Amino acid sequence: MKISYNWLKQFINIDWTPEQTSELLTDLGLEVEGLEKYQSVRGGLEGVIVGKVLTCEKHPNADKLKITTVDLGEETPLQIVCGAPNVAAGQLVPVATIGTTLYTDEGEAWTIKKGKIRGEESHGMICAEDELGLGKSHDGIMVLDESLTIGTPAADIFDIENDSVFEIGLTPNRADAMSHYGTARDLKAGLRHKEVKVELITPSVSAFNVENRTLKIDIDVVNKDLAPRYCGVTISGIKVTESPNWLKHRLQAIGLSPINNIVDVTNYVLHELGQPLHAFDASKIEGDKIEVKTLEKGTKFITLDGVERELHEEDLMICDAEKPMCIAGVFGGIDSGVTDQTRSIFLESAYFNPVSVRKTAKRHALNTDASFRFERGIDPNITEYALKRAALLIQELAGGDITSDIIDIYPKKIDDFQVRLSFENAKKIIGEEIPKETIKSILTSLDIKVNNVTETGLGLTVPAFRNDVQREADIIEEILRVYGYNNINISEKLNASISSMSRFEDFKVQNTVGNQLAGQGFLEILSNSLTTPDYAALSTQLNETHNIEMLNPLSNDLSVMRQSLIFSGLEAISYNINRKRQDLKLFEFGKTYHNYADTRTESKRLTVFASGNQNKESWNFNGIQKSDYFFLKGTVISILERLGITRYNESPIKNDIFSEGISLTLGKIKLVDFGLISKSVLKHFDISQEVVCADFNWDSILDMVKRNKITFKSIPKYPEVRRDFALLLDDAITFESIYKIAKQTEKQLLKQVNLFDVYQGKNLPKGKKSYAVSFMLQDENKTLNDKQIDKIMNKLKFNFEKQLGAELR
Repeated sequence: MKISYNWLKQFINIDWTPEQTSELLTDLGLEVEGLEKYQSVRGGLEGVIVGKVLTCEKHPNADKLKITTVDLGEETPLQIVCGAPNVAAGQLVPVATIGTTLYTDEGEAWTIKKGKIRGEESHGMICAEDELGLGKSHDGIMVLDESLTIGTPAADIFDIENDSVFEIGLTPNRADAMSHYGTARDLKAGLRHKEVKVELITPSVSAFNVENRTLKIDIDVVNKDLAPRYCGVTISGIKVTESPNWLKHRLQAIGLSPINNIVDVTNYVLHELGQPLHAFDASKIEGDKIEVKTLEKGTKFITLDGVERELHEEDLMICDAEKPMCIAGVFGGIDSGVTDQTRSIFLESAYFNPVSVRKTAKRHALNTDASFRFERGIDPNITEYALKRAALLIQELAGGDITSDIIDIYPKKIDDFQVRLSFENAKKIIGEEIPKETIKSILTSLDIKVNNVTETGLGLTVPAFRNDVQREADIIEEILRVYGYNNINISEKLNASISSMSRFEDFKVQNTVGNQLAGQGFLEILSNSLTTPDYAALSTQLNETHNIEMLNPLSNDLSVMRQSLIFSGLEAISYNINRKRQDLKLFEFGKTYHNYADTRTESKRLTVFASGNQNKESWNFNGIQKSDYFFLKGTVISILERLGITRYNESPIKNDIFSEGISLTLGKIKLVDFGLISKSVLKHFDISQEVVCADFNWDSILDMVKRNKITFKSIPKYPEVRRDFALLLDDAITFESIYKIAKQTEKQLLKQVNLFDVYQGKNLPKGKKSYAVSFMLQDENKTLNDKQIDKIMNKLKFNFEKQLGAELR
């Protein structure tokens, strides 16, 4: 939110610098995120002065140029070459001197330098109004009033606004501060606490008067719950023109573009008082009647931006007797607004239901200054005052008469809030005791009425415009932000309690695995739980009927809760690949959501992704290792082993998200699916390189971890012995078969079995392959001798030959 310092000073008379004011606003909770300078004329005409043309002669080397001498009030007149057709001796003109910086319409800066034009020296520039930023004309130079004094800075004779603009990061609860008046109200409280005596200056509307009653527009509020208060008045005989400079400067300072005097006034009052207004061309209101109501679902309506929209049955509309004219509190229609031909208007000021406006704005993806305020809750008691303020400004700028009484439909007054404050609770929450008189003074400065005072607390009435202050804790927060958080002493004593927490707490297990993956070079991602319903069609494992749909989605791409983390991970991979980051190792902890016939569920998951190369290119690393299936399997097994899960069953995956892979289960409990993502799924995300993925059922993992018992044993004193076999086997035989036979053959002394080489091809019979397998033997009580070792290896050889038909090479 942008706040103009000059505008702010219309409500509160202070002589603080903008920097001092920004510090106080930040202390009050209106955090100033930036402070920038505004000039209605860029550069402020610095270096431009009034000069008098003494002589004007034709340039000897150019038909369209003239050589002038200009008196700038100094000893020696300057020679300036000028190309304007209207330059003549005796004129007073604006002269940009050497070193002056001027700006183009696009904001590009350029500096006046001494130079030669067609062989003649030029020591400045006589300016046209567009060159100075004072207008659009470039027909010739500006000719100034003859009464001006030569040498006068141009900034002293033109209406130039110099301002400072605060960029305030307003929190959503502070609807009361979404205007210059609201900001000044907070500033007043802060200044008074610092013992600076200031008063809030409120624009007077006492001059409001109904001149005649020749144009009455009837109002019928059908949906009173959606429009608790609605006011309107007509103004006739107006003339729609350009706004005066002072109004333009106010709007331009906060980033708004002036349109015409009527629309500019409504925008001005919106940012002045925080009350949105809308002006309708009265001649376009059929039946001289306004109806505030909802319409049938699917009704077509074209808004000011030229977009045709389909209305929802809960969208509140401002209609005439025949057609809709405006989406209430959000956006006007294309056919009912003010134009240059407008001569009479119906001016609307209302309080709309915040929830209704918020839902409507989100449904139609519209975010306007009006909806921004309505959906957060404006002051319901400023409606008529703001209407009078705007009507008087329109009369001042556009003429005309007020031609109807104000119709104010306010059937059920929105009450102020009654809150009780306990001094003891305030002391407990704040951490120290603030004097009772100080508390009362702060609350009074915030327009919170103190109804009664007792030894224990205060009875308070909070005005309706502070809809975020309805509890005792809110009152204490108000006291603190004005008193100053920095003024609360920090205790020298720190109180803490020791909690008994199991090492199997979910977050501890998650951190353990997360740290392990990070140590292996994986990066953690965090994706949105909202996703597109289209993903349900990518796999038979998902079902569209199981989607949990959002009631008010921001867009179709964020309209359901995700059923799988895999697709959000693939989105991240696709995003990175498109930005030339092909080597990826990612993981994500998150939840999935399902809507079943009898219940809704959410499940914790862990997904791990790898694609591209395992390591970056390096001068001392020749081999390229792909992040393939075997790399992922090692990662999965290392996670399970780290958590003490070593017993599980392997089976081929039955999941069309994966083209091939393994499912690890324990009984009927699925622990993890991992493998190669299918090309059809990758194609949907425009990914052309291989991606491997593991999808952990984290709830089941956590359950197993909590049931696991940690066992340990001392490190053996006696050495291991290694023996290798090179086995010639049929192609169909897997290493798993070798491993199982070896473990069954020697259960006590055989500690490890490892496959370290596989060979197929030349010098081997067709249909055969060679496995090089190592066996690690160890006795924990003594050193093994050759006789014992040979006996075990002979048993292994015999069983491999008998059960697998193996041959030693």
